[in-house]
Amino acid sequence: MSFIIDNLFRNPPVLLGIIAIIGLALQGKKIGDVIKGGLLAAIGMFILQQGVNILVGSIAPINGLFQEIAGGEVTEGLNDITFTSEFGGEVGLTMFFALVLHLLIARFTPIKTIFLTGHFLWWFPFIFVAAGVEGNLSGATLIIFATVLSALYWSIVPWLLKPFVSAVTGDDSFTLGHPSGILALISGFIAKKFGNKERSTESLKIPESLSFFKEVSITGGIVVFLMFLFLGLTVDGAFEAEAQPIVFYAINQGFMFGAGLVIMLQGVRMLVNQILPAFQGISEKLIPNSVPALDAPILFNYKPNAAIIGFVTAMVVSTIVILIANSFNVFGLMLIPLVITSFFECGAAAVIGEGQGGLRGAIIGTSFSAIVMVGLVGISAIIYSGTIQNWILIFGGNDLSLWGTISQYIAKLISLI
Repeated sequence: MSFIIDNLFRNPPVLLGIIAIIGLALQGKKIGDVIKGGLLAAIGMFILQQGVNILVGSIAPINGLFQEIAGGEVTEGLNDITFTSEFGGEVGLTMFFALVLHLLIARFTPIKTIFLTGHFLWWFPFIFVAAGVEGNLSGATLIIFATVLSALYWSIVPWLLKPFVSAVTGDDSFTLGHPSGILALISGFIAKKFGNKERSTESLKIPESLSFFKEVSITGGIVVFLMFLFLGLTVDGAFEAEAQPIVFYAINQGFMFGAGLVIMLQGVRMLVNQILPAFQGISEKLIPNSVPALDAPILFNYKPNAAIIGFVTAMVVSTIVILIANSFNVFGLMLIPLVITSFFECGAAAVIGEGQGGLRGAIIGTSFSAIVMVGLVGISAIIYSGTIQNWILIFGGNDLSLWGTISQYIAKLISLI
């Protein structure tokens, strides 16, 4: 069991490659086309992963800086490694049983989504098991609890997001399988009410002399360069461990971010070109009318300007809210800026907002989502005080925080029964 979990379910390139092979084989494609499609899907997913790793690596020092400022060292028992070392077996079993239940839901109910974002097939069982532990559950009860909630999340949330994703892509080929769900839904509803679809983020009129801003990798790189430069010049001792002047360090981090975007988007294109046609075979033969739920970067490919605008908007708004919350000790603990969540989850929220309300919708929708993001991370950090608090402070503020918090209260009710 652990061999399958570690080498298949937690290995997205292999998982997506196998799915592509199955889908193409079910369509009766020639063996050469089946092998080619499977390998290209796996390679595309691997390229996408490397791009994401580069993006995370480029902005991770900012997270580290704010953790140092807040005195937020990861303590024993409060992070993914220490928690997994004790409850990894429960998480693994939950993942397996939840995936089976999820596929049964897709096969026998009107909710026809299949969650294919590999790493979140692990992280949702992880947070639901942690919620169960916080609620005093253990043994078979803990596994059943986390299994049901994981399967329901993978099925229902992408299904709710489906019409919002279709408004962006113009078709029903896929939906969003990512913990940006609540932020994307908020952004979509707000954007629809207050936005203006006549002016799109992708049709911004930029003077010819500034036309290079139309290239999302350049725009993103410049944004990250300015963030590092500002922090390096205003925060005492910031990035002093780096063996180069702050200006050149900031330039290199900006280049890294831009390169990560280029690599990620190339992987997205390769994966989409293979997995969506292949998935038609699975949909037609095994689970009729089903659609795949895919990672947020695939959505960025449709509205890249919106994703960058969302990142910048979320960073500004959420950082202001965090400073206010910390000043008044709202949550009884120190929050740090949510750089990773601002990019991925709020980037997705901005794309959904753009689909509902253009440029204005993307900005206003993401601003509301950024405020909610801070509230979610603060509340969930309190909820996870005995298990993964410091982990959720870095990666929370999204569906992981929302559904983890709700499920912890459910776990407590079950434990009382």
